[in-house]
Amino acid sequence: MKQPSTGKGLLQQGVASRSALAVAMLRAAHQLIDKPLVFDDPLALSILGPENEAVVRAAPQKFDTGVVRVLRAAMAVRSRFAEDELARALNDGVRQFVLLGAGLDTYAYRNPVPDLRVFEVDHPATQRWKRGLLEQAGIAAPPSLAYVPVDFERDDLADALTAAGCRLDQPVFFSWLGVTLYLTTDAVFDTLAFVAGLPSGSGIVFDYGVVPELLNPMERMGMAYFAQKYEAEGEPWISYFAPEVLACELRAMGYGAVSDHGADQLRARYLASRDDGLRLGGGTRLMSAGVGHGA
Repeated sequence: MKQPSTGKGLLQQGVASRSALAVAMLRAAHQLIDKPLVFDDPLALSILGPENEAVVRAAPQKFDTGVVRVLRAAMAVRSRFAEDELARALNDGVRQFVLLGAGLDTYAYRNPVPDLRVFEVDHPATQRWKRGLLEQAGIAAPPSLAYVPVDFERDDLADALTAAGCRLDQPVFFSWLGVTLYLTTDAVFDTLAFVAGLPSGSGIVFDYGVVPELLNPMERMGMAYFAQKYEAEGEPWISYFAPEVLACELRAMGYGAVSDHGADQLRARYLASRDDGLRLGGGTRLMSAGVGHGA
Protein backbone atom coordinates (compact mmCIF):
# COMPACT_ATOMS: atom_id res chain seq x y z
CA MET A 1 0.00 0.00 0.00
CA LYS A 2 2.05 2.89 -1.29
CA GLN A 3 0.95 6.40 -0.38
CA PRO A 4 1.12 9.12 -3.02
CA SER A 5 3.39 12.10 -2.65
CA THR A 6 1.96 15.02 -0.73
CA GLY A 7 4.01 17.62 -2.55
CA LYS A 8 7.36 19.30 -2.05
CA GLY A 9 7.17 19.88 1.68
CA LEU A 10 9.86 19.52 4.30
CA LEU A 11 9.66 15.75 4.52
CA GLN A 12 10.23 15.42 0.78
CA GLN A 13 13.39 17.46 1.33
CA GLY A 14 14.58 15.14 4.11
CA VAL A 15 13.89 17.65 6.90
CA ALA A 16 12.22 16.58 10.14
CA SER A 17 8.62 17.65 10.70
CA ARG A 18 8.29 21.03 12.39
CA SER A 19 4.64 20.39 13.17
CA ALA A 20 5.69 17.33 15.20
CA LEU A 21 7.80 19.59 17.41
CA ALA A 22 5.03 22.20 17.72
CA VAL A 23 2.55 19.54 18.82
CA ALA A 24 5.02 18.05 21.30
CA MET A 25 5.66 21.47 22.85
CA LEU A 26 1.91 21.94 23.35
CA ARG A 27 1.68 18.53 25.04
CA ALA A 28 4.61 19.52 27.25
CA ALA A 29 3.05 22.86 28.15
CA HIS A 30 -0.13 21.01 29.13
CA GLN A 31 1.88 19.16 31.79
CA LEU A 32 2.88 22.51 33.36
CA ILE A 33 -0.24 24.62 32.93
CA ASP A 34 -3.33 22.47 33.29
CA LYS A 35 -4.51 20.98 36.56
CA PRO A 36 -5.89 18.41 36.62
CA LEU A 37 -4.18 16.97 33.58
CA VAL A 38 -6.29 15.66 30.72
CA PHE A 39 -3.30 13.73 29.39
CA ASP A 40 -0.62 12.71 31.85
CA ASP A 41 2.70 12.20 30.07
CA PRO A 42 5.75 12.17 32.38
CA LEU A 43 8.08 12.15 29.34
CA ALA A 44 6.43 15.02 27.46
CA LEU A 45 9.05 17.58 28.52
CA SER A 46 12.22 15.51 28.31
CA ILE A 47 11.40 14.20 24.81
CA LEU A 48 11.76 17.77 23.51
CA GLY A 49 15.51 17.83 24.14
CA PRO A 50 17.22 20.16 26.62
CA GLU A 51 16.88 23.38 24.61
CA ASN A 52 13.19 23.08 23.76
CA GLU A 53 12.35 21.79 27.23
CA ALA A 54 14.02 24.88 28.68
CA VAL A 55 11.95 27.11 26.37
CA VAL A 56 8.68 25.58 27.57
CA ARG A 57 9.67 25.62 31.24
CA ALA A 58 10.87 29.22 31.07
CA ALA A 59 7.69 30.63 29.56
CA PRO A 60 4.76 28.21 29.59
CA GLN A 61 2.41 31.21 29.39
CA LYS A 62 3.31 31.50 25.69
CA PHE A 63 1.18 28.39 25.18
CA ASP A 64 -1.77 29.77 27.13
CA THR A 65 -3.10 32.59 24.97
CA GLY A 66 -5.99 32.79 22.51
CA VAL A 67 -6.11 30.18 19.79
CA VAL A 68 -2.96 28.51 21.13
CA ARG A 69 -4.83 27.63 24.33
CA VAL A 70 -7.55 25.97 22.25
CA LEU A 71 -4.94 24.08 20.25
CA ARG A 72 -3.23 22.94 23.47
CA ALA A 73 -6.51 21.49 24.67
CA ALA A 74 -7.03 19.72 21.35
CA MET A 75 -3.57 18.11 21.51
CA ALA A 76 -4.13 16.90 25.06
CA VAL A 77 -7.61 15.56 24.33
CA ARG A 78 -6.68 13.73 21.14
CA SER A 79 -3.72 12.00 22.82
CA ARG A 80 -5.88 10.97 25.79
CA PHE A 81 -8.64 9.74 23.49
CA ALA A 82 -6.22 7.64 21.43
CA GLU A 83 -4.76 5.99 24.51
CA ASP A 84 -8.23 5.40 25.96
CA GLU A 85 -9.20 3.65 22.71
CA LEU A 86 -5.97 1.65 22.85
CA ALA A 87 -6.88 0.54 26.37
CA ARG A 88 -10.18 -0.78 25.04
CA ALA A 89 -8.33 -2.71 22.33
CA LEU A 90 -5.96 -4.14 24.93
CA ASN A 91 -8.92 -5.32 27.00
CA ASP A 92 -10.13 -7.13 23.89
CA GLY A 93 -6.80 -8.92 23.55
CA VAL A 94 -5.04 -6.86 20.89
CA ARG A 95 -1.28 -6.96 21.40
CA GLN A 96 0.04 -4.94 18.45
CA PHE A 97 -0.04 -1.14 18.38
CA VAL A 98 1.04 0.95 15.39
CA LEU A 99 1.60 4.71 15.64
CA LEU A 100 1.32 6.12 12.12
CA GLY A 101 3.23 9.39 11.99
CA ALA A 102 4.52 8.85 15.52
CA GLY A 103 6.27 12.21 15.78
CA LEU A 104 7.44 12.77 19.36
CA ASP A 105 4.79 10.50 20.90
CA THR A 106 6.14 8.84 24.05
CA TYR A 107 3.75 5.91 24.59
CA ALA A 108 6.33 3.29 23.59
CA TYR A 109 8.70 4.46 26.32
CA ARG A 110 6.12 4.30 29.12
CA ASN A 111 4.21 1.27 27.83
CA PRO A 112 2.88 -0.60 30.89
CA VAL A 113 1.88 -3.76 28.99
CA PRO A 114 4.86 -6.15 28.76
CA ASP A 115 3.49 -8.22 25.87
CA LEU A 116 2.32 -5.27 23.74
CA ARG A 117 4.42 -4.77 20.62
CA VAL A 118 4.64 -1.11 19.54
CA PHE A 119 5.59 -0.01 16.03
CA GLU A 120 6.48 3.62 15.38
CA VAL A 121 5.97 4.49 11.71
CA ASP A 122 7.36 7.79 10.49
CA HIS A 123 9.36 9.46 7.76
CA PRO A 124 13.06 8.56 8.09
CA ALA A 125 14.08 12.21 8.64
CA THR A 126 11.64 12.69 11.51
CA GLN A 127 12.57 9.34 13.00
CA ARG A 128 16.32 10.13 12.97
CA TRP A 129 15.61 13.43 14.68
CA LYS A 130 13.46 11.78 17.35
CA ARG A 131 16.04 9.12 18.10
CA GLY A 132 18.62 11.85 18.60
CA LEU A 133 16.34 13.61 21.08
CA LEU A 134 15.73 10.34 22.93
CA GLU A 135 19.47 9.80 23.23
CA GLN A 136 19.95 13.34 24.60
CA ALA A 137 17.19 12.74 27.15
CA GLY A 138 18.58 9.37 28.20
CA ILE A 139 15.34 7.62 27.23
CA ALA A 140 16.05 4.06 26.11
CA ALA A 141 14.03 2.26 23.46
CA PRO A 142 12.44 -0.79 25.09
CA PRO A 143 12.64 -4.25 23.45
CA SER A 144 8.89 -4.07 22.78
CA LEU A 145 9.38 -1.17 20.32
CA ALA A 146 10.21 -1.38 16.62
CA TYR A 147 10.99 1.68 14.51
CA VAL A 148 9.48 1.54 11.02
CA PRO A 149 10.97 4.24 8.78
CA VAL A 150 8.65 4.80 5.83
CA ASP A 151 9.11 7.16 2.91
CA PHE A 152 5.55 7.39 1.68
CA GLU A 153 6.72 8.18 -1.85
CA ARG A 154 8.60 4.91 -2.21
CA ASP A 155 7.69 2.44 0.50
CA ASP A 156 4.75 0.09 0.99
CA LEU A 157 3.34 0.33 4.54
CA ALA A 158 2.24 -3.32 4.72
CA ASP A 159 5.66 -4.52 3.59
CA ALA A 160 7.43 -2.18 6.02
CA LEU A 161 5.32 -3.33 8.97
CA THR A 162 5.81 -6.98 8.08
CA ALA A 163 9.57 -6.50 7.80
CA ALA A 164 9.55 -4.90 11.27
CA GLY A 165 7.83 -7.96 12.76
CA CYS A 166 4.20 -6.82 12.79
CA ARG A 167 1.88 -9.79 12.29
CA LEU A 168 -0.75 -8.63 9.82
CA ASP A 169 -2.58 -11.95 10.21
CA GLN A 170 -3.38 -10.90 13.80
CA PRO A 171 -5.35 -7.88 15.10
CA VAL A 172 -3.56 -4.53 15.11
CA PHE A 173 -4.64 -1.22 16.65
CA PHE A 174 -3.56 2.00 14.91
CA SER A 175 -3.26 5.55 16.19
CA TRP A 176 -3.03 8.14 13.39
CA LEU A 177 -2.88 11.65 14.84
CA GLY A 178 -1.90 14.87 13.13
CA VAL A 179 -1.34 13.24 9.74
CA THR A 180 -4.44 13.18 7.53
CA LEU A 181 -4.37 16.95 6.96
CA TYR A 182 -1.02 16.61 5.20
CA LEU A 183 -1.97 13.74 2.86
CA THR A 184 -4.01 13.59 -0.30
CA THR A 185 -7.54 12.23 0.03
CA ASP A 186 -6.51 9.16 -1.94
CA ALA A 187 -3.64 8.51 0.46
CA VAL A 188 -5.95 8.82 3.47
CA PHE A 189 -8.48 6.36 2.07
CA ASP A 190 -5.71 4.02 0.95
CA THR A 191 -4.48 3.73 4.54
CA LEU A 192 -8.00 3.34 5.94
CA ALA A 193 -8.78 0.60 3.41
CA PHE A 194 -5.57 -1.21 4.41
CA VAL A 195 -6.61 -1.23 8.07
CA ALA A 196 -10.16 -2.31 7.15
CA GLY A 197 -8.68 -5.39 5.48
CA LEU A 198 -6.90 -6.59 8.63
CA PRO A 199 -8.26 -9.31 10.95
CA SER A 200 -11.35 -8.79 13.07
CA GLY A 201 -10.49 -6.94 16.27
CA SER A 202 -8.21 -4.48 14.51
CA GLY A 203 -9.06 -0.79 14.66
CA ILE A 204 -7.91 2.75 14.16
CA VAL A 205 -8.35 6.14 15.79
CA PHE A 206 -7.49 9.28 13.84
CA ASP A 207 -8.14 12.99 13.73
CA TYR A 208 -9.04 14.99 10.65
CA GLY A 209 -9.79 18.46 9.44
CA VAL A 210 -13.41 19.47 8.89
CA VAL A 211 -14.30 21.13 5.59
CA PRO A 212 -14.27 24.88 6.35
CA GLU A 213 -17.83 25.37 5.08
CA LEU A 214 -19.11 23.41 8.10
CA LEU A 215 -17.34 25.63 10.63
CA ASN A 216 -18.49 28.92 12.11
CA PRO A 217 -16.63 32.12 11.15
CA MET A 218 -14.34 32.11 14.21
CA GLU A 219 -13.45 28.46 13.70
CA ARG A 220 -12.71 29.09 10.03
CA MET A 221 -10.43 31.96 10.97
CA GLY A 222 -8.53 29.79 13.41
CA MET A 223 -8.16 27.01 10.87
CA ALA A 224 -7.02 29.44 8.17
CA TYR A 225 -4.42 30.91 10.53
CA PHE A 226 -2.77 27.57 11.26
CA ALA A 227 -3.12 26.34 7.67
CA GLN A 228 -1.23 29.41 6.44
CA LYS A 229 1.37 29.05 9.19
CA TYR A 230 2.20 25.44 8.36
CA GLU A 231 2.13 26.03 4.60
CA ALA A 232 4.67 28.82 5.07
CA GLU A 233 6.83 26.36 7.02
CA GLY A 234 6.71 23.77 4.24
CA GLU A 235 3.94 21.50 5.53
CA PRO A 236 0.72 22.48 3.74
CA TRP A 237 -2.68 21.17 4.79
CA ILE A 238 -4.28 19.28 1.92
CA SER A 239 -7.31 17.21 2.94
CA TYR A 240 -10.54 18.08 4.77
CA PHE A 241 -13.65 15.95 5.31
CA ALA A 242 -17.34 16.26 6.12
CA PRO A 243 -17.97 14.07 9.21
CA GLU A 244 -21.10 12.30 7.97
CA VAL A 245 -19.60 11.62 4.55
CA LEU A 246 -16.39 10.29 6.07
CA ALA A 247 -18.32 7.96 8.39
CA CYS A 248 -20.29 6.62 5.42
CA GLU A 249 -17.06 6.01 3.50
CA LEU A 250 -15.67 4.03 6.43
CA ARG A 251 -18.77 1.86 6.68
CA ALA A 252 -18.60 1.23 2.93
CA MET A 253 -15.03 -0.02 3.40
CA GLY A 254 -16.37 -2.67 5.77
CA TYR A 255 -15.65 -1.27 9.21
CA GLY A 256 -18.04 -2.83 11.69
CA ALA A 257 -18.06 0.06 14.15
CA VAL A 258 -17.60 3.73 13.30
CA SER A 259 -17.77 6.47 15.93
CA ASP A 260 -17.20 10.14 15.20
CA HIS A 261 -16.46 12.47 18.12
CA GLY A 262 -16.89 16.21 17.75
CA ALA A 263 -15.92 19.00 20.10
CA ASP A 264 -19.16 18.87 22.13
CA GLN A 265 -18.78 15.14 22.84
CA LEU A 266 -15.11 15.50 23.68
CA ARG A 267 -15.77 18.45 25.99
CA ALA A 268 -18.39 16.44 27.87
CA ARG A 269 -16.03 13.48 28.15
CA TYR A 270 -12.82 15.23 29.15
CA LEU A 271 -13.41 18.87 30.08
CA ALA A 272 -16.86 19.00 31.69
CA SER A 273 -15.77 19.57 35.28
CA ARG A 274 -13.09 22.18 34.55
CA ASP A 275 -13.29 25.84 35.47
CA ASP A 276 -9.89 26.94 34.12
CA GLY A 277 -11.01 28.01 30.65
CA LEU A 278 -9.50 25.04 28.85
CA ARG A 279 -11.75 24.50 25.82
CA LEU A 280 -11.95 22.90 22.41
CA GLY A 281 -12.69 24.49 19.05
CA GLY A 282 -15.45 23.18 16.84
CA GLY A 283 -12.96 21.95 14.27
CA THR A 284 -11.68 19.23 16.59
CA ARG A 285 -12.84 15.82 15.29
CA LEU A 286 -11.72 12.33 16.24
CA MET A 287 -12.85 9.16 14.54
CA SER A 288 -12.59 5.61 15.81
CA ALA A 289 -13.32 2.64 13.57
CA GLY A 290 -13.20 -1.06 14.35
CA VAL A 291 -12.80 -4.05 12.08
CA GLY A 292 -15.32 -6.88 12.38
CA HIS A 293 -18.97 -7.19 13.35
CA GLY A 294 -18.16 -7.28 17.04
CA ALA A 295 -15.99 -4.17 16.89
